[in-house]
Amino acid sequence: MTSTNDPYVDIRPYNDEEIPAAINRLINDEEFIAAILQHRFERQPAWLQSLMGPFVKAYLKFKWAKLKSVDVIQREVKKYLDQTLEHTTHGVTYSGLDKLDKSTSYLFISNHRDIAMDPALVNYGLYVSGHRTVRIAIGDNLLKKPCATELMKLNKSFIVKRSAKGPREMMKALGTLSAYIKHSLETGNSIWIAQKEGRAKDGNDYTDPAILKMFHVEGRKQKAEFADYIQSLKIVPVSISYENDPCDIAKARELYEKATHGKYEKSEFEDIESIIQGIVGEKGRIHVAFGDVIDQPYETPEALAQEIDRQIHTHYKLYPINLLAAGEEHEDITPAVRAKLQEKLAHLPEGAHPYLLDSYANPVRHRK
Repeated sequence: MTSTNDPYVDIRPYNDEEIPAAINRLINDEEFIAAILQHRFERQPAWLQSLMGPFVKAYLKFKWAKLKSVDVIQREVKKYLDQTLEHTTHGVTYSGLDKLDKSTSYLFISNHRDIAMDPALVNYGLYVSGHRTVRIAIGDNLLKKPCATELMKLNKSFIVKRSAKGPREMMKALGTLSAYIKHSLETGNSIWIAQKEGRAKDGNDYTDPAILKMFHVEGRKQKAEFADYIQSLKIVPVSISYENDPCDIAKARELYEKATHGKYEKSEFEDIESIIQGIVGEKGRIHVAFGDVIDQPYETPEALAQEIDRQIHTHYKLYPINLLAAGEEHEDITPAVRAKLQEKLAHLPEGAHPYLLDSYANPVRHRK
């Protein structure tokens, strides 16, 4: 059982001994079963779906009986990811992994385009090249349902409490998070965290200095200077480039709505739909570039953010669609690429076109 004096019990992923109980809770979570039935049997009438419920539970109980440790779950996730990448991409390439030491823990800070695929792709590259997989930072805004929390904590995710109310509660949450990240690194566990809250829907990959200040909360407690403490974290910027973003039209529509009406109302299951669309949607080619460990002293969060951004922008792989959206001429821009971009724009009102174009063009502009 979990020890009651574990200061991270509210936010950390499950340990091996907690997994069977968590899986049991998932299998008996009616909302979780209903979501599976809706996804797998959406064309069937509701009465048939409800009859299928007990069979799905029995199937999961049998299928998941062997999931007794974090490592076994990670292997299952890899199998699923193998299939997903085979069906939804034209290949994933990696660079920079050879510069990383397999016995060292790193704090990976990446640009953020896709809720589930970004950390999954980082993990996939690490796993395949013999590195240990990361613990994944995930905002509690994505965990509105108990089953979502169970699924994430089973797969090495820890919770960033964005919904903390009031200054005292927020400071406590930040302190716990900062200490947990340091504790993870010191106990041989690398960390993945996005460079800012929320996805870069406009293609602007910029690091929020507030995240870097959060890292130092634990450093301040230890009376360590910002520059020294940051060097101890072994930060590695990661740049993830998708040739095709399966959520690009939805992102452009959201930005357009915000610009024209001043606000955008998310539907109840929109985040979950974005996660599913990101996983099952066509992604074209993908490149994941691991940058250099930041070992220079940076005196301020702002200066550190600039270095992270420089590496992310430099290593971002530009595809023909990026160049086309930015108005560049290039021999790789084929008629098929032009048709693809036109097809995307045709799904949007004219006023929303610049938002979609920017999402592909901004990485080109940042490179300059």
